[in-house]
Amino acid sequence: MNEADREMERNERDASPERFSAVRPSHEIERIATASSTSTESSEGSVARRDSAMRRMSTQRDLERHPTVISRIHTAKSQHAGTIGRSLTGKSRESRRPLPEMGLGKPYPPLLPAQEEYVVEFSGPDDPLHAQNWPMKKKVLTAVMLGYTTLVSAFTSSIFSTATRTVAAQYHVSTEVGLLGLSLYVLGFALGPTFWAPLSELRGRRLPIVISMFGFSIFQIGVAAAKDLQTIFLCRFWGGIFGACPLAVVAAIFSDMFDNRTRGLAITVFSMTVFTGPLLAPFIGGFIVESYLGWRWTEWLVAIMGFVAFFLDLFFLEETYPPVILISKAAELRRRTKNWGIHAKQEEIEIDFRELVTKNFSRPMRLLFTEPIVLLLSIYMAFIYGLLYLFLTAYPIVFQQIHGMSGGVGGLPYFGMIIGMVCAGIYIALTQPSYNKKLAANNGIPVPEWRIPPIIIGGFSFAGGLFWFGWSGYKREIHWIVPTLSGLLTGFGLLSIFLQALNYLVDAYLMFAASAIAGNTFLRSLAGAGFPLFSQYMFKALGVQWAGTLLGCVALCLVPIPVAFLIYGERIRRKSAFAPTKPIEPVSEEDEVPAGLVQEKTTTDNNV
Repeated sequence: MNEADREMERNERDASPERFSAVRPSHEIERIATASSTSTESSEGSVARRDSAMRRMSTQRDLERHPTVISRIHTAKSQHAGTIGRSLTGKSRESRRPLPEMGLGKPYPPLLPAQEEYVVEFSGPDDPLHAQNWPMKKKVLTAVMLGYTTLVSAFTSSIFSTATRTVAAQYHVSTEVGLLGLSLYVLGFALGPTFWAPLSELRGRRLPIVISMFGFSIFQIGVAAAKDLQTIFLCRFWGGIFGACPLAVVAAIFSDMFDNRTRGLAITVFSMTVFTGPLLAPFIGGFIVESYLGWRWTEWLVAIMGFVAFFLDLFFLEETYPPVILISKAAELRRRTKNWGIHAKQEEIEIDFRELVTKNFSRPMRLLFTEPIVLLLSIYMAFIYGLLYLFLTAYPIVFQQIHGMSGGVGGLPYFGMIIGMVCAGIYIALTQPSYNKKLAANNGIPVPEWRIPPIIIGGFSFAGGLFWFGWSGYKREIHWIVPTLSGLLTGFGLLSIFLQALNYLVDAYLMFAASAIAGNTFLRSLAGAGFPLFSQYMFKALGVQWAGTLLGCVALCLVPIPVAFLIYGERIRRKSAFAPTKPIEPVSEEDEVPAGLVQEKTTTDNNV
């Protein structure tokens, strides 16, 4: 039994203790709906209290077996298991120093009652405090606000590409050095999530989003007002670190708000904002650079956009992370009841540096370099992500240098890729009903390999788009619309591969999916930072047609990776130390675990 299987078994015992215990005291009934209760109540209690618990037994038993309740119990367990410093306060480290005195000659006070008696919980599956029970209008408005926040971060990553030549000329450096402003920002995407993701698990989603958007906006002002090149590069790098927060946290907020039926569509829309943002910026930046405003207004613009996102998030974004929502509930109860012992389970967590290193650096790197599924898919996705930013230098070569378009007009062909991504999003949304049918037929247990067919289709589409782009854009005699239309295949393949490959990692690694995605993000962000630096040399040395052919051949060579996982994926996962392989044991109709139990495990995997 591997680490993932043992974690699943512990979570199942915590979620449904009645299945694993032959004798269950009646006085546990009123506490079984807790998201993390594992201890039993002391046998000392009044007769009236026991009678009250017995009177509520039938109702409480229905509540504890409710699919949503069980799913959320399991989700909370997984969240706490994956949170840094999850050890209880006072038990993380054993001190060898003598116990200090109380002071003023006071004796040590008697032990308090069972700690779990003071842990607050949600009142039930329909508790309005839980973000999944918000009105749909509120969810949609929150999603739009966060989509804009993510779009600003992604948009900023590429808008500087339109200013690289101007900046290089102004500071008397080569164009390749000027491109560092683009690469350093994307490099910040690789390092930022290692801080923002654990902070979102410890202090909730709202705090990191608000802090990051303020810092992001300040550093964009720093770029716009910079007097030297090193200041530009440093501010771009730190802007990327702060801008990485929405990319790391917004998907987790969507998983907090939307249930299993709607979460897939919500994450698809989120992914489209991540990838269309970099493609919307070049034509806007091109027009700004060519105008009387100058290149600095590309940064003033994103600073203004950043502050708009900051104020929207500051005043209108509410907390969605269930453990932190319970902290607010506990604080209100303490204030109004004057009972200082009432607390949320999340308040028992302290930051442990050793666990911080293990869970946020060591484990993602172990998964990246020891798990074949994570490593090979990360290489594939790194190539795809790197090409997304390589196109920021390849498209200007074709449409500005060969076809003679201006900087602003030369950015309009990116809309071919954007339309392709929209088509991919529609395609994935249309496949969701058939996926849900297979999920229902399999008792709610996801099979990771169900995600692979769109990856294979997207792989062929992406390679075809690269060949099309290379052999239609290398000479002026071919109309500019022909290489522009190649973006339909490229964009469709890019989003299909990326989105479904992430979903495959989520389904394959369940509780450790956050670490798997963290390792994946690290590798692909390095590729996104590095590819633009050599792209101009490659296109000049090989020509557009042969550079496109080379990239298309590499893309074609990577297609067998998802094909191999479609055939051998289950066999590989059975040999994994992290992918859960424990079969779900059949249960009687009376104790049947609802289908949502296993599927809900995926709600914690978006916390990176």
